[in-house]
Amino acid sequence: MATQSITIELPEPVMRQLMRIAAATHQPIEALVTQSILSNLPPSTDNAPPELQADLLAMQTLSTEELYEIAQAQAEPEARDRQADLLRRHEDNQLISDERQELAQLRQAADHLMLRKAYAWSLIRWHGHQLPALNDLPTPA
Repeated sequence: MATQSITIELPEPVMRQLMRIAAATHQPIEALVTQSILSNLPPSTDNAPPELQADLLAMQTLSTEELYEIAQAQAEPEARDRQADLLRRHEDNQLISDERQELAQLRQAADHLMLRKAYAWSLIRWHGHQLPALNDLPTPA
C-alpha cells in the first residue's frame, strides 16, 4: 500500500497515551495512529453498487435525526405484498417475462433500501450514538 505523509500536532496527553500503548504493544506510533484513524472514519462505500455510492456519501452530511429516519424506513406495504406474491408465483414457475422483470426490480429496490438503512445505522454509530438492540428495531407490519 502506498503511503503519504501528513504532519499533525497532538495534545501532549494524547501523545503520551500513544507512546504508552506503542511501548506496551511493541507497535510503532504511526501504526496506532493509522489504526485509530481507520476505525473512526465513516464506513467506505467502495463495495456498494455504483449507482448508490453518491447517495451513500451524501448521507454523511445528514443530521442524526435524518439518519434515524432512513435507518427506520420501511418498504411500502404494496411493494412488499407484490414482491411476496411474485416470489410465491416464481416458486411455482408461474411468472411471465414482465413479472420476472418486475420481481427483479422489486428485489433491487429492497436491497437498496436495506443497504441505505445499514449505512444510516453505521453513520449513526460513527456520530457516537449507541445503536438499539436488535429486538428494539422496527419490523415491517
